[in-house]
Amino acid sequence: MSLIKRTLKTWLLLELLRGMALTGKYLFKKKITVEYPEERTPLSPRFRGLHALRRYESGEERCIACKLCEVICPALAITIESEERADGSRRTTRYDIDMTKCIYCGFCQEACPVDAVVETQEFEYASETRAALYYDKEMLLKVGDRYEAQIAANIEADAPYR
Repeated sequence: MSLIKRTLKTWLLLELLRGMALTGKYLFKKKITVEYPEERTPLSPRFRGLHALRRYESGEERCIACKLCEVICPALAITIESEERADGSRRTTRYDIDMTKCIYCGFCQEACPVDAVVETQEFEYASETRAALYYDKEMLLKVGDRYEAQIAANIEADAPYR
C-alpha cells in the first residue's frame, strides 16, 4: 500500500501543490516589508550606533579621564591621553575611537561613571576612506552637541532599567 501512495504522491505532485497553496495563502495578506529609505522603523532607546562625547550644561566636557572605557573595550578601539589641570582635576587631551575596530558592545557607555561617552541612535555614517572612520575628541564632541536632546531622552527612557 505504501508503494501505491508514494507513486501517487510523485505523479500528482502533492508536495508542489501544498507549497503553492502556502504561497497563495500569503499572497494576499498585508505586506510587512519596510521600504527603507522612505520608511523608518522605530529604534529602541538602547540602540547602539555612532559614539558621542557629552558636555555639561556649562559647556565643559564630561569626561574625567578615568580611562575605564579604554580598559573595558574588548576591541581596543578607544585611545585616551590625559593631563592634570591647574585646579587639580584631570581632563582628556586626546580621546580617539576607531570605528573600524569598534564592535558596538556598549561596554564603554556602561563603564563611564559620568555618562560622558554614549552611543547615539545614528547608524548611517558610511565613508569612502578608513581615515574618516577614525573619530577624535573634537569630532565626538560635535556629534554629542548635535544629538544631545536625543541622547538625554534615551538615557531618561532607559533610566528605570539601569
